[in-house]
Amino acid sequence: MNKAIIAICVVFALSINLYADNSAWPEQVREISYLSSADDSYQRAMFYSSAKKEKMPLLVALHSWSADYKQDISIPYAKWCVEKKWVFIAPDFRGPNNKPDATGSELVVADILSAVEFAKTHANIDSSRVYLVGVSGGGYAALLMAGRSQQTWTAVSAWVPIVDLEQWYVQCSEAGRHYADEIAASCGGKPGENKKVDQQYVKRSAITYLKNATSVRLDINAGIHDGHTGSVPISHSLWAFNAVCKPGDRISSEDIDFFVENQKVPANLTDEYNDPTYGDKKVLFRRNSGNVRVTVFEGSHEIIYEAALNWLDSQQPK
Repeated sequence: MNKAIIAICVVFALSINLYADNSAWPEQVREISYLSSADDSYQRAMFYSSAKKEKMPLLVALHSWSADYKQDISIPYAKWCVEKKWVFIAPDFRGPNNKPDATGSELVVADILSAVEFAKTHANIDSSRVYLVGVSGGGYAALLMAGRSQQTWTAVSAWVPIVDLEQWYVQCSEAGRHYADEIAASCGGKPGENKKVDQQYVKRSAITYLKNATSVRLDINAGIHDGHTGSVPISHSLWAFNAVCKPGDRISSEDIDFFVENQKVPANLTDEYNDPTYGDKKVLFRRNSGNVRVTVFEGSHEIIYEAALNWLDSQQPK
């Protein structure tokens, strides 16, 4: 999404202030180029590796829909990694999602996996602790990668993600959002235009592959007001959960519609939750099934860094 519509939740407390200045990357983080297996091109990324001799976790951070590898909302991820001595990489994966080379393409998939290989070659990484995180368009790419290469990741945290490009095209068209034009530009046309175009919508959508993500630990989060004060209805997060969870744990289409239309939790799903990592963004609904959990919180189109990063940190090797 556009940076202007990403609400940054400032609730994260560490021994350093991660949010003192989100416009400046830590000086230890450097811009690099790495070779992509997709087409032998050099792709850009932000990268950090500590000098620690022991093996350390790797955090791969994915930029949002309209941004690139240098976007400000990735800075808190980098600050966490510098503080924790984790290895960090934020690849460009073909930049904003407004063209065929981007938006879930084969180039994108290969770029992200090649970024992981670059990090493993240039840092001492604990291969049992490779984490992936993204918000909005980055959440979309994170879920895509969870389905396309589940063996790569120890755990994936996706915030306010898009999972079905055709459905999001329709939603954006109805709401008059410019993302509809960018989706069409990426997929070669509008849904229903012809078979080839429709195949692109399927091929590039995370929902197509999520059934393959049952072994990766997966954290999906949605703000209850997203789609109203934000641009991605929470139906996407709930559809993603349904694609991965055990059949008996699926959320009904009627309940999903209620969530979206009323910005409330259906009466039959209400419960009390206590998760201090969400700060004042109260958890309104949560469901776990196998390796996947979905959380709906009091918020809109945003990521809560404390919740995302502490959850990833808690996902230790089995």
